[in-house]
Amino acid sequence: MTEPAATPAGRLPLSAMLHALAQDDSRERIAVSDLLAALGDRALAALLFVFAVPNVLPVPPGTSTVLGAPLVFLAAQLAFGRRPWLPTVIARRTMTRADFATVVRRIGPWLARAERLLRPRVERLAQPPMEYLIGLVCLLLAVVLVLPVPLGNILPALAISLLALGILERDGLWILAGLGTAVVSAIVVSGVVYAMVKAAIYFVTEVL
Repeated sequence: MTEPAATPAGRLPLSAMLHALAQDDSRERIAVSDLLAALGDRALAALLFVFAVPNVLPVPPGTSTVLGAPLVFLAAQLAFGRRPWLPTVIARRTMTRADFATVVRRIGPWLARAERLLRPRVERLAQPPMEYLIGLVCLLLAVVLVLPVPLGNILPALAISLLALGILERDGLWILAGLGTAVVSAIVVSGVVYAMVKAAIYFVTEVL
C-alpha cells in the first residue's frame, strides 16, 4: 500500500499510522492498548472508525458483537467529553500482527481514498457541543451493533465510520453524511424489529 503524505497540519493520516503499526516487526501481537498509545490524542475518533469499519465488510457471524463492545465504551466517552479509555479486559485483547496487517490491507485503500476527500469544513459540526451529540448517536448505533438484529450491523457501522472520520478531520459534510446514514439505519432496523415482533406474535397466537 502506498503510504499517503502527511496532512497539512504535519500529522500522518490515519491510514499511514495503521500501516506503520502493521509493519512494525518488533512485535508479534498487537493489543488494543497499542492502538490507544499509537494514536495518541486522535485515539477516540480513530478507534471508533477502526472498530466500526470491519462490520461494513463481510465478516464471520458474531464479529459485530465482539467489535461492538469497545464501540459502546468509546462512543460513551465521546458523548461525555472523556479521554479515550477502555477496560483492561478489552485493552489487553490482542491479535497477531499478520492478522492486523490483513485488516489494514482490506480497509487501507478505502480509508486512503476517503482521506483525500476529507478536509476541515463546517467545523462547528465537529466541535462541542455538537461533538457530544454525535457521540450519543454513535452510542445508540453501537448498542444496535451489539444486539443480534438481522441487517443491524452494516448500516450502523457505516454511519459510525462516517461520523468518526468527520470528527477526526473536522469535516462537517462527512458528519452530515453520517447522520443521514444513521437515520436510514434507524428506519431499516426499526422495520426489521417490527417484522420480527409481528412474526413472533403470529407464531404464538396462530401456530401454538
